[in-house]
Amino acid sequence: MLKNENAENARAGIKLLVTAGLLAAVVAVDKFLLDQGTVLSSPGVNQGTVLWFVRLALYLVPYLLVGTSVLKEAAEGLIHGELLDENFLMAAATVGAFILGEYPEAVFVMLFSQTGEFFEEYAEGKSRSSISELLNLRPETAFVEGDGGVITEKRLEDVHPGDTVIVRPGEKIPSDGEIIEGSTTINTAALTGESLPREASEGSIVLSGCLNLSGFIKVRVTKEAEDSTVQKILELVEHSSEQKAPAEKFITKFARIYTPAVVGAAVLMAVLPPLLLKASWSTWVYRALSFLVISCPCALVISIPLGFFGGIGAASRKGILIKGSSYIDALSRLGTAAFDKTGTLTKGTFSVQAVHGENADELLELAALAESRSTHPVAQSVVQAWKEAEGEMPRFLDEGRLGAVTEKAGQGVTAVIDGHTVCCGNEKLMKECGISVERCEICHPHEGEAHTAACLTGTTVHVSCDGAYLGHIVVSDTIKAGAADAIRQLKALGVQKTVLLTGDNAPAAEAAARSLGMDEVKSGLLPQDKVACIETLLSEADSTGAGSGTRTVAFTGDGINDAPVLMRADIGIAMGALGSDAAIEAADVVLMDDDPAKIALSVKLARRTMAIVRENIWFALLVKGAVLALSAAGLTGMWAAVFADVGVSVLAILNALRAGI
Repeated sequence: MLKNENAENARAGIKLLVTAGLLAAVVAVDKFLLDQGTVLSSPGVNQGTVLWFVRLALYLVPYLLVGTSVLKEAAEGLIHGELLDENFLMAAATVGAFILGEYPEAVFVMLFSQTGEFFEEYAEGKSRSSISELLNLRPETAFVEGDGGVITEKRLEDVHPGDTVIVRPGEKIPSDGEIIEGSTTINTAALTGESLPREASEGSIVLSGCLNLSGFIKVRVTKEAEDSTVQKILELVEHSSEQKAPAEKFITKFARIYTPAVVGAAVLMAVLPPLLLKASWSTWVYRALSFLVISCPCALVISIPLGFFGGIGAASRKGILIKGSSYIDALSRLGTAAFDKTGTLTKGTFSVQAVHGENADELLELAALAESRSTHPVAQSVVQAWKEAEGEMPRFLDEGRLGAVTEKAGQGVTAVIDGHTVCCGNEKLMKECGISVERCEICHPHEGEAHTAACLTGTTVHVSCDGAYLGHIVVSDTIKAGAADAIRQLKALGVQKTVLLTGDNAPAAEAAARSLGMDEVKSGLLPQDKVACIETLLSEADSTGAGSGTRTVAFTGDGINDAPVLMRADIGIAMGALGSDAAIEAADVVLMDDDPAKIALSVKLARRTMAIVRENIWFALLVKGAVLALSAAGLTGMWAAVFADVGVSVLAILNALRAGI
């Protein structure tokens, strides 16, 4: 498709050059004919009539060469009742100029108009290029390993979860999945904008569209082709133009009212002065035609959507997917930034920080056995800590000692180990099991701030055996390296408030907020509580005049439980690399590499795009307004009209291209 577009653009460029050459030649011949008027004299022939026909025929050649498509579309618009578009305005102005004998101006207006169209197509193609490259991310086929190690090439649509695909060095990963054999380095630049390759080995999650750089790997597919990361990106980009910014909506409505109004004004300008003031028909018709050329709203109608499209393309190259121009407008006015904690500002990978009990090793082993069948991140971190205990060789759990296991969501697990009942979980589980949680002497303040901080800011897993309390394990997450800097960047950009909304306990949430430099923190929140907090922030913004008009509220999250609040905020921002599908679907902006620093970058790109859009609006309106007034007063002619229309359009389009850089 891109090759066809490039070929069409090349043909259009050649046609413009040929037309310009012909026009120059015709103007030279015309000047010679006018200077040597007697060369056409012959008996019985009116020299003026012959000269008129010759000049008309000469100028019609370049005019029809460059303007046939415009005349055709204008005629089709008349037939279908779709009047007053740019084709109609250009056809009316140039045909009128021919009728008045202004042949050079008629051809030049059409030529310059089509030159502006050429620049528009070129600019749109340039803005689309970064997005259209996404189509190349998705391979058409995958090599699937079947029974007996037989490898078969299949269409991507025929590859399903559970299949094993072979990816050789230099090939793109066809489907989202997990590496089950081999190790390599992965280039994720096409998805995340991150140029630094990432190491990947057995157990690593890999995403479709990434490039396998070095090693031979086998990947177990985890998603259908239509649910893959690449497919979701393509769908997001495909529908990005559906969400229009207020500026785009204004220009669309403006053009519908503005164009008929100026056409009516041009008609009145052509008719009233000759009828009422006995003025020259040719003079006022010429002014009216110039008025028509100037009035064409191409500079606004073309350059503004093009500016937004360029901004979306520039963001996509940085690994930021913005689902529509309305969100660019909202991002540029960001006033309050709210965040989830786990997986958004923290790595989402838990590790054991402390084990407090009389026999720490036995306590950790019992907890690891009890938690071994759970998929919860906290449970897995306990198991991993026992296997990799400091000073020990890697150990393996003897699950033969494990009997019945009962897991209670949001509380923990109860398991039978060697015939003993072991409870492992939070205080709610302990209370339900009738076990009193004893005060940890190690964590008493006089024993040191480090121990106290570990127990207060982490998740505490209490352990009991046969009703006797044994102690507890402290598990905590790690803040992402660039999270604090991301908050600082947002504040430097003028974001007035940063808020942490988390389901964690208050001490852990407050400690994280302090280390990140955030303004407010709300802890112990369920999904519906987060929605209520966002609604409060929205109402606060509205009460200060910062809601719909100036400042907006954004929420950034990654989990399934964040989907409702992502939809409720003015701008929902999802972590795309590790975030859940539900969060990505609900969000308005997706960060493909889970880097919170990209939020500040997206705000910068949005503000730059909006600045370019506003520049184009004011530039076009001021120039057109000035030239319209001068044209009505008879101080400018068709040449100035051409600049006010096509010249302004070309300059606005070239300015809009900056949004995509």
